[in-house]
Amino acid sequence: MSAKTMQQPAGLKLASASFLAFWCLVAAFPIFWILVMSFKAPVDAFNDNALSVVFGPNTLAAGKGISLLDIALFAGVVWLTARFVIKRLGGLVEAYSPRGVQVVGWLVGGAAVALGALVLLFGVAPWLSSVLGPWLGPLGQNIIGFTTEHYVTVWVDRGFSQNFQNSLLVTAGVVTVSLTVGTLAGYGLARSGSNLAFWILIVALVFRALPHSVLVAGYLPVFISSAEWLAPILGENAPTLYGKPWAVIAVLVAINQPFTIWMLRSFFQNIPAELDEAARVDGCSHFEAFRRVIMPVMWPGVITTGLFSFLLGYNDFLVTSLLLDAQNQTMVPAIAGMFNMETTTTDQVVAVAAAVSITAPLFLLVMIFQRQIVSGLTAGAVKG
Repeated sequence: MSAKTMQQPAGLKLASASFLAFWCLVAAFPIFWILVMSFKAPVDAFNDNALSVVFGPNTLAAGKGISLLDIALFAGVVWLTARFVIKRLGGLVEAYSPRGVQVVGWLVGGAAVALGALVLLFGVAPWLSSVLGPWLGPLGQNIIGFTTEHYVTVWVDRGFSQNFQNSLLVTAGVVTVSLTVGTLAGYGLARSGSNLAFWILIVALVFRALPHSVLVAGYLPVFISSAEWLAPILGENAPTLYGKPWAVIAVLVAINQPFTIWMLRSFFQNIPAELDEAARVDGCSHFEAFRRVIMPVMWPGVITTGLFSFLLGYNDFLVTSLLLDAQNQTMVPAIAGMFNMETTTTDQVVAVAAAVSITAPLFLLVMIFQRQIVSGLTAGAVKG
């Protein structure tokens, strides 16, 4: 069949492109709009005129704004960061990461890129703007209202940084436990030829389908009475798990583990069993073959599965809001509390700034691991 025959009709191409453009607009508009609102004074952020929200005349009149030079410097930093991540970061991680722990190299590299981007955006770029602005005339004059005071308020005055640390602790625990157990269980089930493996997977799937509230209700009495149960082992200082991050990690792992095992098993099934046999012939034990031969091939699948585990722990609201106390609260329920409790327009813009803040790590994570995610999804979807 010729290539011309396989081409889509012009009408179908136009319809597909129009639908995709409309979907992107609908999906991206809320994120763009709250991002714009978070950098404006309350009177501009909630203005009925859309142009006033975008340009912020009252914010600009208060002496808070950005110029064309600021916009160019900001866009340049974003472009350079994205280009470095896409073109160079992977090669540096591959070159300097020890064999077998490349995922650690990606995490360290991602943290370094994030830190460097923050320094450039909030340190170097403002300094260059202050130096070059007076020499560039209109290009250095503020034209759009812009203020970061709401971010300072939420992160410094409201203690949102503590909620961010709690979210990192919960997500790190969920990802670590889920991937550790999931890789071992997925590998064992993929290489098992018994019918028991199939029924284990079916039970896991049923368990995954249970409502989260059922699991929380089942674990809640255990966590509340944990001090009494642990007293014979740890004495009078036995901790109460209720309200602590470890309780949330346990519940989220219980929710996520069946999905992790299913997904990793499909990845392992796409790896030829001949690799295991060759490693065994060369003198490796079963675990050494798994660690030295199979896992280096499996990194795209592990990273893809880890991303889904990360999103579960990072975005969870029900489990974290029910099991964590105020001191250990993660970001999502903390933001929900801000929107429910605050009444003034200033407080509402501060809550919007907090909501925007939680999206930045997600964009950075996807941008850093985009190659591994695409490769992992492709490997899991196509069997050779």
